[in-house]
Amino acid sequence: MLVDLIFEIRDAEEGGFHARALGHAIFTQAGTWDELRSRVLEAVSLHFEDAPSRPQVVQMHYVKDELIPLEDA
Repeated sequence: MLVDLIFEIRDAEEGGFHARALGHAIFTQAGTWDELRSRVLEAVSLHFEDAPSRPQVVQMHYVKDELIPLEDA
């Protein structure tokens, strides 16, 4: 059974990234993308440690917000 787990990744105000799993209480953060990737995998392993089934695929979805004033358009 292939289960996808999607993490929403956003820039952290203090630098680096915040990651939040959609539909699960899994949160982590890191200073670099590679570090975040490792922390996401670690957080998923810990969260599903005793679960009867666990995700086989983790998707990291990067979301970047940008505000553009209309007078500049």
